[in-house]
Amino acid sequence: MTLPNFDKSLKQYAELAVDIGVAVKPGDTVYLQIAVDQAKLAQLIVAAAYDRGAAEVQVQWHDDLIKRLDMAHMATSRLYNIPDFIKGQFDYWVDHNAKRITVISADPDNLAGLDSQRIANYQNALNQAYARLMDAISSMKISWTIIGAASPKWAEKVFPDAKTPEEATDKLWAAIFKTTRIDQPDPEAAWKAHDQQLRTKADWLNTEQFDRLHYVAPGTDLVVGLPKHHIWEGAGAYNPRGEEFMANMPTEEVFTAPDFRRIDGTVASTKPLSYSGNILEGMHFTFKNGQVVDAHADRGDTVLQNLLKIPGARSLGEVSLVPDPSPISQSGLIFFNTLYDENASDHMALGQAYPFSVKDGVAMTTDQRTAAGLNQSNTHVDFMMGSADMNIDGIKADGTVVPIFRNGDWA
Repeated sequence: MTLPNFDKSLKQYAELAVDIGVAVKPGDTVYLQIAVDQAKLAQLIVAAAYDRGAAEVQVQWHDDLIKRLDMAHMATSRLYNIPDFIKGQFDYWVDHNAKRITVISADPDNLAGLDSQRIANYQNALNQAYARLMDAISSMKISWTIIGAASPKWAEKVFPDAKTPEEATDKLWAAIFKTTRIDQPDPEAAWKAHDQQLRTKADWLNTEQFDRLHYVAPGTDLVVGLPKHHIWEGAGAYNPRGEEFMANMPTEEVFTAPDFRRIDGTVASTKPLSYSGNILEGMHFTFKNGQVVDAHADRGDTVLQNLLKIPGARSLGEVSLVPDPSPISQSGLIFFNTLYDENASDHMALGQAYPFSVKDGVAMTTDQRTAAGLNQSNTHVDFMMGSADMNIDGIKADGTVVPIFRNGDWA
């Protein structure tokens, strides 16, 4: 790396993930998901976790090329059947309240050109094996964080005009450090202040308790009902042991769950979506009574249609508010990565709702969550639909209309 003070910044980044991301404490179990070409970052994260007293740090390595080879060549009988030892690992993490650190760095086009149905079938099998862990994550029973790391293939996608892969990678690392406040004199203090700012917005929305939201922008005219006693969250969340964690780093959103039965109208995506190793662009959805009744994508339509075949994926599990003047949006970059692009734009998620998005939702049974309006699914896929042209109104049960966003920013 030619970035000045890169080693110092990378160490700070690792410590940020451990301290603010999942708040590792003595006796904790930690599991780290990371690519083999990010070994230096992995070593720093593991060292920081043990330095804070972790009892165990497990590392789950992955590699783009091996993933592509598996998707292309693994015997179907093996690809669609997740082995018991992998399911056992998932159960171990849940049973030990393991804190998850996921580092994403994959090439957004890694699986392009492969059989999309084969990939979808594998993803469905993995989702089923992952269901218990997914419930623990979505219910905030365990702490988790997702951060990014620059890789040449991803960097070249973000910075196509860079003269070399090394230059592109340096630029992407610089952008990652900036969006996660590593460039600040005290990154951890900066995160705590940012957390409080977002919490203030969430507190106002929770006080208002809107019955529904009305999103209007070019290509979008959508009314989204909200459950009774819904809860908006911003930045930090808490596990049942009262420990705060930062699920996404960076984050600029406040979010809640919609009432999956009360969604009507149309919505158009405004940024590319990297999903299952493919890029989807120009997505358009029509909802009626909470369900997608028509959908297409200008690019990646087959992948989108396979996504919509997953049970629960035809309704929404999340709606968010992200001001267009957010730092990531103003950078002018398209990251081709949901972690970053969703924090440059209002977004919604197809699939699973977070149970903590309604009062007492974590303690509810699945049937009770459904009755409360929370969508149930084994998937959760965000897509970006905000812009500088987005207007959003909050509508109360008595019909009172309160402006929330005007021209992409808080009203």
